[in-house]
Order: sequence, then C-alpha cells, then structure tokens
Amino acid sequence: MKLTSEVVARVAQLARLRLLPEELNQLTIELQSILQYMDKLREIDTSEIEPFTQAVYSSNAFRDDLVTNDPNTDAILANAPATAKTFFKVPKIIE
Repeated sequence: MKLTSEVVARVAQLARLRLLPEELNQLTIELQSILQYMDKLREIDTSEIEPFTQAVYSSNAFRDDLVTNDPNTDAILANAPATAKTFFKVPKIIE
C-alpha cells in the first residue's frame, strides 16, 4: 500500500494534530516505512503457530501475602503522642 501525504494529512486532521509541511513529509516517510515492514511480516507463514498473548511464559509475579513479623504493640505505640489500650488516640475531627 502506498501512503500519500494527503492520507497522512487527513489522519492528522482526524487526530486533531497540526503538522507543519516538513513534519507531514517526515511522518509520511516514517509511516510508509512501518507499512512496508508490516507487508514484509505478512509474507511469513504463521499457520502452524499457536496464538499467544505473551512472548515469554510467566507465572504469577505476586508474592504470597504472609505476615513476616509479629506485631509488637508496645514498640509500635512507643512513639505515639497518645494511646488508649492498644490503639492510637487521635483528636476527633468530625462532629
């Protein structure tokens, strides 16, 4: 497919892009290069290849949600300005 400056200008207009003439020419060349590469990829026989969503298999990347340290209530509350039993005491802000 041959890409023309008019087509690129129309797409830029639809995308609400203001392009200078030299930008339009450069973008036309770049987009034409991309389309040529896609044509080259289209020539490859992929009928024997299973569709996939990732190039590399990966399992769950998240770690298990485990408690790694037992909370020491006294140490946690040691620097609190005010406490009530095992809780932080804060001023009331909502009536």
